[in-house]
Amino acid sequence: MKFYRPTSPSRRGMSGIEYRKFITAREPLKSLVTRLKTKSGRNNSGRITVRHQGGGVKRNYRLVDFKQLGSAQTATVETIEYDPYRTAFIARLLYKNGQRGYILAPQGLKVGDEVMSHQDNPTALNTGHRTQLKNIPVGTFVHNVELRPGQGGRVGRAAGTSVKIMAREGGYVNLGLPSGEVRKVQETCFGSVGAVSNPENAMVTIGKAGRMRYLGVRPTVRGTAMNPVDHPHGGGEGKQPRGLRRPKNAWGKGTRGVKTRSRKNRSNIFIVQRRK
Repeated sequence: MKFYRPTSPSRRGMSGIEYRKFITAREPLKSLVTRLKTKSGRNNSGRITVRHQGGGVKRNYRLVDFKQLGSAQTATVETIEYDPYRTAFIARLLYKNGQRGYILAPQGLKVGDEVMSHQDNPTALNTGHRTQLKNIPVGTFVHNVELRPGQGGRVGRAAGTSVKIMAREGGYVNLGLPSGEVRKVQETCFGSVGAVSNPENAMVTIGKAGRMRYLGVRPTVRGTAMNPVDHPHGGGEGKQPRGLRRPKNAWGKGTRGVKTRSRKNRSNIFIVQRRK
């Protein structure tokens, strides 16, 4: 972690990641970079569908391979790099056939290490190795795990997170997710051994509003500060209580403890234990 001297009120308590301890390359590989169009939370008709998005510094999107289904050949880690679109670090791999690609960097992965993606039972399960969940022992922590075979990694991708293999039965594997949910997935789904890099990200103190604007996050206005036409909590002469027994969001839906998951969701049958 990097802590700043309190030269101003916003600097007091501000902290960040000391990237020079982990990053080995300053610039990404141009062939693995593209530019995403920023939409500022708006849909194709220009209406805001996701609030509090917009602005931010310009950034390039790194083409991260979440499937790693290329082949069973071994790859060597060339660099550990920063990715502005995610909280975790990424690793650039050099395959034996000369191709290069980015993957999520797990904790402990270093330049020069070898990483393998194999469908069959591998000879070793080192950090970063990727294989089907049926080949990984119960109790192992994995990341970048698929929810459906061939879909690509969907869970366990944020900085410092991991998914625990809790049980295996009847062609399915029980996964303990970071949210506390226990979910069943097919044992032919792929997962990578280890936890995601950059666990210190959870301890970062933003410190000032401008730093959030750099990240593309716009301010959040309280409902009580709005007019009645804009929010159920709005209106009143001066500062008033919300005037409702239970809080609501801007569209009248209940908040603070109200379950929002649909009872008709098809994936409910795969949830062994609800999230906490």
